[in-house]
Order: sequence, then structure tokens, then C-alpha cells
Amino acid sequence: MRLRRSRGFTLIEVVVAFVLLTLVLATSFEIFTTGFARAALLEDESRALLIAQSRLAATGVEENLKEGETHGESEDRRFQWTVSVKRSDEGQEPGKPPPSVYQLYRIDVLVAWQGSDDHHRQLALSTLGLWTRA
Repeated sequence: MRLRRSRGFTLIEVVVAFVLLTLVLATSFEIFTTGFARAALLEDESRALLIAQSRLAATGVEENLKEGETHGESEDRRFQWTVSVKRSDEGQEPGKPPPSVYQLYRIDVLVAWQGSDDHHRQLALSTLGLWTRA
């Protein structure tokens, strides 16, 4: 007489399958969680870039250009910005009178905010601009 073996899974095979399924699901959840956190960080950075670009564009247009610093914050108070305007002597020879009626200024914008991961973050932009001498 032959003994017939029952067809099916043994307990060890079922346990191994559950362990593999658990590993795959845990890895998948980690990937999605990291992706969502990165998306929130990129959204904050793009908003900070938009604020910095708008402050650069507004400097000397909305108000008269003057040396010094200006501070402000976004409407929701999450982003704080600082605009610094300084006269630049780049390209001028020392001791010689200025060659034109224009003056070169350096404009720096710094935007700071608290990230969703509780880290302090900053974004800085700079440009040079020509304005008539006072």
C-alpha cells in the first residue's frame, strides 16, 4: 500500500510567505511615506523660491531703492524674508571718479522657514542692479 501525501502547504511554507509579505509591505509603506515627506519639503522650497523671486523683482520698483535691510513675512507667517541692498564697487578702479551716472547695487534676499521635519531651512538669492546715482 502506498501512503498518499496530502497536497497543500506546510506550516513553515505559510509562515515564510507571511514574513515575505510583511517585508514587502513594510518596504512599500516606507517608500510612500518618504515620498510624501519629500513632496512637502519640495513644496515649501518652491514657495520660498517664489517669495525670494518676488522680493527681488519688487526691490527698486515698488519703492525707491536705498541701501539697508528690509524684513517681512508671508501672509501665513511661515516664511520670513530679509532683503539687503548694498552699493557695489565691482569693476571700478579705486581713486577714479565714477564713469557714468549709474550705480551698481547688490541685492540679496534670504527666506527662512521651519520645515515640516522641524528643521530650520533657508533659501538665498542674489542679483546686481543698475540705478541712477542720487
